[in-house]
Amino acid sequence: MTSHYGNDPETCEEYGYGLGDPGGILVLKYRSAGALAIGESRQDFLHQLYWSPDGPLATLHGPSVRFTGAGEAFWVRRAVSHEVHASGRQTVYRACLREVPPGCAGLRAGPVAIDGEARRLIEAIARRGCGEAAALTARRRILAGLGAPRAEPGRDAQPGREPAPAAVRGAGFALTVARALAREPADPTRLDEWADRLRVSAKTLQRDFQREYGMPYTRWRTLLRLRAARVLLDSAPVTKVAHQVGYASASAFITAFAKEYGMTPGDYTARNPPARTSPTAVRR
Repeated sequence: MTSHYGNDPETCEEYGYGLGDPGGILVLKYRSAGALAIGESRQDFLHQLYWSPDGPLATLHGPSVRFTGAGEAFWVRRAVSHEVHASGRQTVYRACLREVPPGCAGLRAGPVAIDGEARRLIEAIARRGCGEAAALTARRRILAGLGAPRAEPGRDAQPGREPAPAAVRGAGFALTVARALAREPADPTRLDEWADRLRVSAKTLQRDFQREYGMPYTRWRTLLRLRAARVLLDSAPVTKVAHQVGYASASAFITAFAKEYGMTPGDYTARNPPARTSPTAVRR
């Protein structure tokens, strides 16, 4: 079963396979010109898995805001209240399941690793023309690819962009730091402090950032923080967003945002009004 509903600036495509069976899967594919907010309540019948190929998702579960890093999705068990936010023009996939993947056992809600094959298969079954037998086979592989240790991702030219399955450019030090910062953009740890933790020199770590991302550590962190801020601006005031992504003041954040995007955070929000979707809209 596939269906499409919604009008620009928001669309939602629905792909369901084996929905009468506990082993079925329902995938919702959201695309919006503006910011996208999914959640605001809970789903009592289905477990939820959220993933975006276009960048980090801001996830709210309890009092804290967390971000999915590269190669991660957000897992939520049934009956757990949550929200998921994405920035403008970001595609978001939401897989609805009745079965808990082995790698998510014991986890109520939080980021989970999702391997490259599982990501590819989610996109594949959320296309028109995918047969049910192929989709249900893919579903089993998707579940197996959640929560498992992931291989080193490949080149990632933009902070938060899901890496393509390719060879690692650097030695892996920059990737380790990037994954940690993707979850906590406000982390104030300096380059030399990261280097100490990794037992390498600051010069070595800086070179690895240059090889892996084509830019120094501070530039990469700035871009990550601003990208994360774009996700949050639809749901929080500028001052709060500034602190959530690591800026000491709203003025410093506004200056950095305007320098990067050519507009203030307020102008960005006005141009990208949020589209809100509730889990209760999922047809069972």
